[in-house]
Amino acid sequence: MNKTKIIASGMYVPGEAITNKELMNLAAISFDEEKMEQKLGIKQRHIAKLRGIKETTADFATKAGLDAITNSEINAEDIGLIIVGTDTPEFITPATSILVQGRIQGHEKWTSTFDVSASCASFTIAYDNAVRILKTDSSIKYALVIGVYNMPAFIREDDVFSYPIFSDGAGAIIIQNQNQDSSDYINSQLLSDGTQWDFIGIYSGAAKKPITEEKLKNKEFGLMSLKPMPGDRNVRLWPKVAHRLLEKSNTKLEEVDHFIFTQINKSVILKVMDELGLPYSKTTCIMDKYAYTGSACIPIAFHHAINEGKIKRGDKVMFIASGAGLAVGSNLFTY
Repeated sequence: MNKTKIIASGMYVPGEAITNKELMNLAAISFDEEKMEQKLGIKQRHIAKLRGIKETTADFATKAGLDAITNSEINAEDIGLIIVGTDTPEFITPATSILVQGRIQGHEKWTSTFDVSASCASFTIAYDNAVRILKTDSSIKYALVIGVYNMPAFIREDDVFSYPIFSDGAGAIIIQNQNQDSSDYINSQLLSDGTQWDFIGIYSGAAKKPITEEKLKNKEFGLMSLKPMPGDRNVRLWPKVAHRLLEKSNTKLEEVDHFIFTQINKSVILKVMDELGLPYSKTTCIMDKYAYTGSACIPIAFHHAINEGKIKRGDKVMFIASGAGLAVGSNLFTY
């Protein structure tokens, strides 16, 4: 079967960074800055609406995609597959990926486009879908996979919990089909638990609960936390997912050179690395720069790790992402 290779990455965040202190002024909220920085690792973030920037999900995704295309030195016309992973789409329909295709390629073309909506696991699952399509369709030369997040657009003004954590951004990769060197996708492991659908999410505005004047008055819109999330969920889940993916792939833990996890809590990532018995140098944390960018955090962290020399050609890399729902996606590949 043909091999696939990530040939480039790219990213985009809107405007100048907003520090914790500035956020308190801009959003008129108050929170524990020391806890935010020490436990979660969040020191700043990028939020378009607080900077007065008229950009949303499709803008972020397009700019990250164009950055990856520039870094790949390929022609946008050569891309035959565009997948956008997000749970904060531009519209309910049409798909955000269709808008991105129109902006990047500018006309009707034999390009497949679709969105993956699996909360914050969307990018990892989109990446897995892209590879499996490429491996069964040799006519597609390149795929563009984007993870994008615009959750601040759904945060209510008085939400003290959400504002410090969630941030805007997008990350992207270009995948080449029929690669000839050692780079290739190895395997994935997905996990779901739909009984957890009512923990946190955006529940109004779609078929079940259309937006009404009453819902606006009662503040039953935007991002809503209905039940407390289990505090140990990712510490329990991520090692289990990693070991199952390694077993499926006939790969030993020590053979993996770098791990990138959902970038929401630095202390959790370090606990997981301890649980796996691995040095912290084998992971990347970017919450200090970007806060939590949901579906975008894995490709943004990957982009940073490459540019900082933490990930090199020939390295084995594992992505593990989890989010509301519950949805978990993971990938193992040779970069």
